Amino acid sequence: MILNERKLITLSFIIIGIYVSPLFLLGENAHIRVHDNLDSNLAWYKVLASSGQMVGPINAQIPQVINGHLSRNAYGSEFSLIVWLYSIFPTMIAYAFSQTITRVVAFIGMYLLLKKHFLPKKEWLPIVVGVSLAFSLTLFWPSGMLSTLGMPLALWAFLNIRNGERRWTNYLVLTLIPLYSSIVLGFFFLLSGLGVLWLVDSIRKKRWNLRFLFSIAYMTIIYMIVEYRLFSSFFLSTEPNSRDEYFHARLTFWHSVRLSFKNFVLGHHHVMTAHAFFILPILLVALYLIFYKKRWKREKVFLFLFVFNFALSVWYAFWFYKGWLPLTERFHFLDTFNFARYHFLRPLVIYVSFAIGLKILWKQGLIWRRVASSFLILQIVFLFFINEEIVFHREPTVKAFFAEKQFNDIKEYIGLPLEDYRVVSIGIHPAIAQYNGFYTLDTYNNFYPLSYKYEFRKIIERELEKNKKIRIYFDEWGGRCYVFTAELGKHYMFRKDSNKVLKNLELNTNQFMRMGGRYILSAVPILNAKENNLTLEKEFDSNESAWEIYLYRAGE
Repeated sequence: MILNERKLITLSFIIIGIYVSPLFLLGENAHIRVHDNLDSNLAWYKVLASSGQMVGPINAQIPQVINGHLSRNAYGSEFSLIVWLYSIFPTMIAYAFSQTITRVVAFIGMYLLLKKHFLPKKEWLPIVVGVSLAFSLTLFWPSGMLSTLGMPLALWAFLNIRNGERRWTNYLVLTLIPLYSSIVLGFFFLLSGLGVLWLVDSIRKKRWNLRFLFSIAYMTIIYMIVEYRLFSSFFLSTEPNSRDEYFHARLTFWHSVRLSFKNFVLGHHHVMTAHAFFILPILLVALYLIFYKKRWKREKVFLFLFVFNFALSVWYAFWFYKGWLPLTERFHFLDTFNFARYHFLRPLVIYVSFAIGLKILWKQGLIWRRVASSFLILQIVFLFFINEEIVFHREPTVKAFFAEKQFNDIKEYIGLPLEDYRVVSIGIHPAIAQYNGFYTLDTYNNFYPLSYKYEFRKIIERELEKNKKIRIYFDEWGGRCYVFTAELGKHYMFRKDSNKVLKNLELNTNQFMRMGGRYILSAVPILNAKENNLTLEKEFDSNESAWEIYLYRAGE
């Protein structure tokens, strides 16, 4: 390794360290993503750690959530290192470590992939290191871990094996990545894509590359072992669950066309590539230069990746096209498994394309080289400043979101053992109550018994009748098993500065009590509480909390 390479890599790790430093320095006072993060996964890890079922049997239940009807399998495998990270360390230390691990591995993986398989010449080193750094700074979905950002490292190992390399490090990579990633959130789509590549190779070269095929099967088997709970639930469970009423095929043809281009340009929040401003122009200019100079044969890898990138966006959008309905009605797994997630391959595809596109511009002379360098630096700077602390600065801090002091006050006021009563939340996520140890009838999980969903629906059936939007959202997905109200709609975060009130709430309080419910934690006042057989016990506030909680007791 030459000295300049060491300096560039060292500088990259320093930048990654600065990027994640707010998480370590601010701790619970940091601002991080709420959607599919604070409202769910971070609470799940804590509930699992305190449940005593970390290594429980396949048929174990989580007693704290939905009256014990939630399967232990809904919270992931004990072979996944992230659940142990959160069980060993406080939430924000675990979160900071997870972010750091993922970004460091992302950088190393993209660096190795580009240097060996796409841009091997020393003159491309600045591009290799720069694109690897940019890739490592993308806003990935936190609980996805290495599901997308680990793909370059895995692809590096697979291509090594495909080319005949027999080093043990390749299989070490394929063994370790499943311990910190998810097959359904990324690697199913990479592995199936590699299976197609193996088949194409076999047809073109007229020989079987059995080592390459074995490596794909090997990683698949490792995932089946690590995620045995997921495979058990998907293939062995016979009880109808909430996924059975998930209907995705809704969009018209032209709506799907518009979504295709929107996704191609802007991406998706779960795999936020942030490529519209600086990467996409480079790709388009590189595409123009290829055709203008008639170099499509020389740059066929770039052309394939460009077309594949767009095809992934089209696939994502048209997965929701209502023309699928005849097939989804006949083959139920098309509804229960989200095949739209092939677009989770896009971060890998986009950043490899970016590297090749920069190389194409680099070769056009000094001016183009400066343009390429400028756009690479601008992409890195842009990503650096869409840090979670900046992007989510208007959201509550972690401390304000979970409001532990305030909820401890509520527990002390009620004065009963937590397992002796059940609560639901209105206007805030149930994850907050769960994080603080309350036993809840409501939850955010995408895998729980359908029979429970029907029982819970009776509590809110009159509210669903008044609002078509929340009725469809609950009935045809139901992952958020919340106390939805017609007046609040699909909003779950009403802070203490909100002026919102509930004037015409209609809950089936008797059903709520039959299910063990005793208290409602509401972020907004219920003006017609008496009509719902509810009594306001006390209002709770705290300087550390984002919420003002109105504690209502059901019954006389």
